[in-house]
Amino acid sequence: MNSQPQNSQPKPLSVVLAGGGTAGHISPLLAIADALKSLRPDAAILAVGTPNGMETRLVPAAGYELATIDRVPFPRKPSADLFKLPGRLAAAVKQAGRILDDAQADVLLGVGGYVCTPMYLAAWRRKIPIVIHEANTRPGLANRVGAMFTKHVAVAFPETRLRHARHVGMPMRKAIAGLDRAAGRAAARRSLGLDAGQPALIVTGGSSGAQSINLTIAGAVAALAEAGIQTLHITGRGKAVTNAGGALLAADGYHQVEYVDGMENVYAAADVLLARSGAATVSEVAAVGLPAVFVPLPVGNGEQAMNASALVKAGAALLVDDGALTAEWLKAELIPLLTDQARLEDMASKAKGLGIRNADQRVADLVLEAVSE
Repeated sequence: MNSQPQNSQPKPLSVVLAGGGTAGHISPLLAIADALKSLRPDAAILAVGTPNGMETRLVPAAGYELATIDRVPFPRKPSADLFKLPGRLAAAVKQAGRILDDAQADVLLGVGGYVCTPMYLAAWRRKIPIVIHEANTRPGLANRVGAMFTKHVAVAFPETRLRHARHVGMPMRKAIAGLDRAAGRAAARRSLGLDAGQPALIVTGGSSGAQSINLTIAGAVAALAEAGIQTLHITGRGKAVTNAGGALLAADGYHQVEYVDGMENVYAAADVLLARSGAATVSEVAAVGLPAVFVPLPVGNGEQAMNASALVKAGAALLVDDGALTAEWLKAELIPLLTDQARLEDMASKAKGLGIRNADQRVADLVLEAVSE
């Protein structure tokens, strides 16, 4: 006999999502949260990050509650911090456990970052199902740890090596996943101050900018203008490009801004995007079918080149090393591309063939699958 009162309601599904630090973690986390709410409007969703990451601004702005735990970096080399690690990790796991208990969590989803390791350990101790999404071709330490505790593992790139990995793509905002570049082109160009008929190159080094890319573009603006190409140069906050006299760099068809709010307009307006090959950028240009020139970050473990490899092999994008990106390279390779409409259409088609637009729904389904087992 059921001892529950007849008028009692079952507890709403409680989902805790962990990740943060950078937009590369927070954007897919929020896309997954939105997909879960569309599937289960009754679900209680709590995001967990660190007190100093971008999530402190982005998560509340998206309408979700945020809890925080202390950041526990893993030293890469022997140091005093290495000896402090066990105590710091234990304290963070306790914080994580309290958050899971207070939320009465039914499932934990982690997308990577410092916050995830203690969250995975606390969930494992409580036998709470764990779901992982890994955004990069080379998985981070937190998700490699988490993958030991679950078979519910989703990856953005098929090359990613994690136990039980399922290739689902990169969760992204609906404004990008649902973008029709052709239909949105005219309005996007108006909003960005670009001419409707001229070939358009859009350059970005991300929100923080890329000084090497900025300097190369500065040296090529005259050649681009002479070829009839307009350039929107998104320099990054605090990285305005100036001329020898200290004034903002100016040339025919050249437009300079530090930041653009809404990359969907950039993707709709551009004929070619020149950018770093972060996981989100690579996944988004594939989803919308945009030809790209990728300039992988020259430091790190080489994951940015790996992120772009499938698009490059398919002929949907070009890849040039940071040191090889010169004004001469742009004149020899990029200008001919921007003026070859047939080639651009072929690259766009190939990119779109590799793109995945419903990764948010795929991960949300995986979360519900983990809960049901």
